[in-house]
Amino acid sequence: MQIKFYKYQGTGNDFVMLDNRQGLFPKEDVQLIEKLCDRRFGIGADGLILLENHPDYDFKMVYYNSDGNESSMCGNGGRCLVAFAKSLNVINDKTTFLATDGLHHATVLANSVVSLQMKDVASVNIETDYVFLNTGSPHHVTLVNDIEQQDVKTAGAAIRYSDLYGKAGSNVNFVSQISDNHFRLRTYERGVEDETLSCGTGATAAAIAMNAIGKTTSNAINLDVEGGKLKVTFEKTDQGYEHVFLIGPATFVFEGVIEI
Repeated sequence: MQIKFYKYQGTGNDFVMLDNRQGLFPKEDVQLIEKLCDRRFGIGADGLILLENHPDYDFKMVYYNSDGNESSMCGNGGRCLVAFAKSLNVINDKTTFLATDGLHHATVLANSVVSLQMKDVASVNIETDYVFLNTGSPHHVTLVNDIEQQDVKTAGAAIRYSDLYGKAGSNVNFVSQISDNHFRLRTYERGVEDETLSCGTGATAAAIAMNAIGKTTSNAINLDVEGGKLKVTFEKTDQGYEHVFLIGPATFVFEGVIEI
């Protein structure tokens, strides 16, 4: 069986995109998804995303990590899927779609930039040396002095697999401050089990965490990630953080056909 695939990336966070509106892709085949994401024996990606029909919204997003397992929300993947949906003429410049963490609104801006509304964050757990919050996926956020020398894979894995988060684990983010509303971010992603060039839910978590602990009073945070630049905006209310948007490029890379 041959399938047509599309490759997209958002600040270096890359994804295999499949149009599954006909429901033909064998999405329970974990080994197949893992193989398609393999950088040596497959197409190569941090994850695989299916665009599917939904009766009430423009489309449904189904996201798999590169280990082949269905996962929680992926912010960069969501932005890339919006760009993919526009290329298929499923949407124009604005959309409403369903993901695993609920409803999302998004807008395609100029120069392949996509603004994606993320979930509201009601709870931010502030500890002595880290912050934990869920932005569609769970995130551990910690400040470090020398982020360039940080061993993200080793330190991230140690936290991800620690008793702190149990079997489910957590994504882990290392942050350093550049200026009042400008931060540097590196992320270890569970499911990928390595550092990725970018993580959208991680960038969202880092921005909110820095505001929550008083490192910034801004509600528009610029983040330098390994693969480029992202921006997170939000409104801080008595209920937490609302109207949260992840903004950045979502770029088509290539397309092809692969035998499965």
